[in-house]
Amino acid sequence: MKRKKALITGAASGIGRATAIRFAKEGYDVCLNDLQSTKLKTLLGEIAEGNHLVLDGDYTDVKTIVEGERMIRQNWGALDALINCAGLSEKTNPHEMELGRWRIIFDSMVNGCLLISQLAVKFMNNGGRIIHITSIHGNRAERYCSSYSMAKAAINQYCRSMAIELADKGILVNAIAPGFVDTPMAIKDGENELESQWFKDNYINGGHLPLRRAAEPEEIAGVALFLAGADASYITGQVITVDGGLTVTF
Repeated sequence: MKRKKALITGAASGIGRATAIRFAKEGYDVCLNDLQSTKLKTLLGEIAEGNHLVLDGDYTDVKTIVEGERMIRQNWGALDALINCAGLSEKTNPHEMELGRWRIIFDSMVNGCLLISQLAVKFMNNGGRIIHITSIHGNRAERYCSSYSMAKAAINQYCRSMAIELADKGILVNAIAPGFVDTPMAIKDGENELESQWFKDNYINGGHLPLRRAAEPEEIAGVALFLAGADASYITGQVITVDGGLTVTF
């Protein structure tokens, strides 16, 4: 049976790492992309065996995209799925910061999303899947998160637009919007916000998070696997919220 091929960005840690492990376990060959090359090599030695590739580099850098295109063409020749898990977060103040500094977060994620999607489409045929990990921040607001939130909102809309653009090619495009997830991104100012008194008071004791816990990265990876599979053949242009019920209450 022919093995499927998946390109996974942000694969060195968090959701990306869990996604790489899950897809390899399910029989995919995976191309691992991240800036953290040492962690990628470590991950490569931990996942299930396959014809895997390592594309270390910044997915917003055209040089990385060109190298990725070369690697996939030379080693695989086709691509079945892109799972774009790469992301970064930094406090931004929309009414005081210099524009260039404010745009770093926004441009990195939005431009990276565009470039990596363009790469993927070149190798996809009917049945291809593009899945971007966004966030519930894409339709909610939090202090000092304007650049991050706007980037995620832009990617959500990009998925909807690309779902229409690529429908005739048989390529499905969706997004997953997690809430709290236990990843390195939860560590802010040296503290894991999931272990803070603020989180316990508001989301566990206060009941604002019905399931009263953050997600594990593997739980997001499972949704990505579903969207990449045969059972999701009639889902496109959607933002699937995976937040433990956080956004259905107040």
